[in-house]
Amino acid sequence: MNQAARIAYLRIALICIGLIALVCFYPLMIVWPSGWAWHTGYSDYPLMIVGIYATLGVFLLIAARNPLEHLSLIWFTVWSSIVHGAIMAVQSLMHDGHLGHLLGDVPALFIVATVLAVLTPRGEAARMLRRAAWLKSSS
Repeated sequence: MNQAARIAYLRIALICIGLIALVCFYPLMIVWPSGWAWHTGYSDYPLMIVGIYATLGVFLLIAARNPLEHLSLIWFTVWSSIVHGAIMAVQSLMHDGHLGHLLGDVPALFIVATVLAVLTPRGEAARMLRRAAWLKSSS
């Protein structure tokens, strides 16, 4: 895959992931609580996690305009998804009542991390693409 296609796919991924984070987490907690909600009954947790991910979703949508200017946000999303998913996987295995998360939010986080990591340019390729984008915008 050439770099232009890679950036185009990265933009699409950022838009899709951003929209899902922005509008889908709360409905998923309601519709599929065993795979997405970690508490039963009243808890402050769902609103906090929805707020954090909705905010991330907005910033991923902004990053989709020019991913090369937002590489640190994209890599934060990759690594925080890996860490969050790993912690939730361990917690799911430790508590029988949370095994449904191994089919819900845990793999979702690992999928997000994988897609973004594969599509995001790194190293010299990222530097060259940023330089080319800068030269194009300044001319």
